[in-house]
Amino acid sequence: MTDERPPSRFFRARVTAIADLTPSFRRFTFGGDDLADYGDPGLDQRIKIVFPTESTPIDAMPMGEDWWTQWREMDEDRRPPFRTYTTRYVRRDLSEVDVDMVAHDVVGPASAWIERARVGDEVLIYAPTTAHTGVSYGIDFVPPAETDDILLAGDETAAPAIAVILEQLPRDARGVVVLEVPDAADAAYLPDHPGFEFHVSARTGRDRHAHLVAAVERTAARLVPAGRGADVEEIDIDTDILWEVPRTAKGGAALKKAPLYAWLAGEAGAIKTLRRDLVTGHGVDRRAVAFMGYWRLGKAEV
Repeated sequence: MTDERPPSRFFRARVTAIADLTPSFRRFTFGGDDLADYGDPGLDQRIKIVFPTESTPIDAMPMGEDWWTQWREMDEDRRPPFRTYTTRYVRRDLSEVDVDMVAHDVVGPASAWIERARVGDEVLIYAPTTAHTGVSYGIDFVPPAETDDILLAGDETAAPAIAVILEQLPRDARGVVVLEVPDAADAAYLPDHPGFEFHVSARTGRDRHAHLVAAVERTAARLVPAGRGADVEEIDIDTDILWEVPRTAKGGAALKKAPLYAWLAGEAGAIKTLRRDLVTGHGVDRRAVAFMGYWRLGKAEV
């Protein structure tokens, strides 16, 4: 019998618990009978959360197969806002899902909701269902079957994805985590892993991501075998999306083996610099570097 359920869909969910994990990370537990069908492909699975605003309810969100096109065709002031997050934990037996979000100054609809949300508030979550099989293109951590070291680097927006990856990697995996966070106490957010070094630092001064860039540079100089760098195609991050996850046509890793696999995510300007440093400066095979510009200073991202 064919399973006719869609591989992904919108789930209606309500907030059942809110917990501040560190000064910058707030965990929202969502519940509701609809979540019994919520899929969990694992690792850094991307999901989208639709937030209500004072002028736009979540029911204004198109939810058919062509929802993205329909949403883009709506008047901008009538579009329900949504943002991209990572599934943190799924407890299907309880119909519960945890999503960790960064709490910061209110600068848009997502940060406003994070600041004001209360138990009972409703959202829509676009995520895989339990009918999802095969490759999930919402997963961007696609390392070679064999790699000596793994580099996970980013800012606070990448921390939930890094946390899930660390929890799901085998205990004999090894590598380095470089993370830049708003507050020194946010270092407690990441789970431990016996095979990884952790370089976590609070952001200081006006030079955002200075620690992130410098620490990745030091790590690359130590881990990357001597080689000749390759030219990378520069991307205009003001007009284009900085996002490249090397895969084969079947969705697996682009390489069978690599000495280093780098997963980089966060503010697009910093990620662009890291991409250039690794590929051009240190000769890392670009098929072993996944880079995701999660957001851009001064621009709203979805």
